[in-house]
Amino acid sequence: MEIIQFYFAGIVALALIAEIIWSYRKKKPVFNLKESLGNLGIFLGNNLMKPLSLGWKYFALGWVESFQFFTIPQNIFTVVLTFLAAEFGFYWYHRLSHEIPLLWTLHHTHHSGMRMNLTTAVRLNWLGAFVSPLIYIPFVLLGFSPEILTISLAIGLFFQYFLHTEAVGKLGIFEGKFFNTPSAHRVHHGSNTKYIDKNYGGMLIIFDRLFGTYQRETEKVKYGVTTGFYSNNPIKLNFFPLYQFVKGNWKRERERIKEQQS
Repeated sequence: MEIIQFYFAGIVALALIAEIIWSYRKKKPVFNLKESLGNLGIFLGNNLMKPLSLGWKYFALGWVESFQFFTIPQNIFTVVLTFLAAEFGFYWYHRLSHEIPLLWTLHHTHHSGMRMNLTTAVRLNWLGAFVSPLIYIPFVLLGFSPEILTISLAIGLFFQYFLHTEAVGKLGIFEGKFFNTPSAHRVHHGSNTKYIDKNYGGMLIIFDRLFGTYQRETEKVKYGVTTGFYSNNPIKLNFFPLYQFVKGNWKRERERIKEQQS
């Protein structure tokens, strides 16, 4: 397991170096030093809390496993089925994170970045890792393996890392068919009116097509949240949105966004 993590980390680092070289040679302003350092600060915080967040995930899903209604046998077919279930759960958790104000206070951290580059992929709220496993409890109760669900999610997150880039353009006939793409995910990060609340998929885009939330990249993406620049401070990025929610400001902001879309 450690050797696999070592290789994955190496691939992630090499991809980031390649993107930096690409942006320098092409003179693409996709990096901002302060924002990238803020992203890495958030990444460091998540890694420091990883023993707690992983422990909580295994405890919650493992405890629920003892109450399973059914037991799904493990074979190639059910492994694929479990992966699809994980993607289905990810789609709905991701979508609800945009539609439910309390969850949006956690997801806001990821969307507040004003640039799209590979460091944006690790801009994930510290509290989110403790909330997201709860969406998969119904799948465990239905007999899906917590271990295979967790592995499926890990594979999906690794794949999604490479979606956070402008170095890869549109992929022609592959756009909007089965797998998610950098172009589709750039749309998801857009604060353009037509891009808001679109393309929730993780590794797959099929559920966006199925539930009517797919949007092609048709105009230049304006990154960040609708209120513009928020902060580069990891502490503020993680916790100030929740503070605003408690004060009642979040509901008014969500209503403003809905008015823009109507």
